[in-house]
Amino acid sequence: MGNMLGMIGNVSAIVGILLTFGAGFARVLGLYLVSGYTTMTLFQVGTGFMVLACLCKLQTMQQR
Repeated sequence: MGNMLGMIGNVSAIVGILLTFGAGFARVLGLYLVSGYTTMTLFQVGTGFMVLACLCKLQTMQQR
C-alpha cells in the first residue's frame, strides 16, 4: 500500500506541475482557452493534483 501511495504521489505531482506550468505559460501568451478549458480551470486542477501529491507523500511518511 505504501508503494502504491508513493507512486500515486509521484505521478500526481508530475501531472500537477505540468498542468500548472502549462496554464501559466498559456496565460502569459495571452490565451484564455486551452482545448476548450479556461486557463484558470487548468491552473486549479494542477494545484489540486499537487495537493493530492502532498497528501499521499504525508501518508507514506506517517506509515513509516
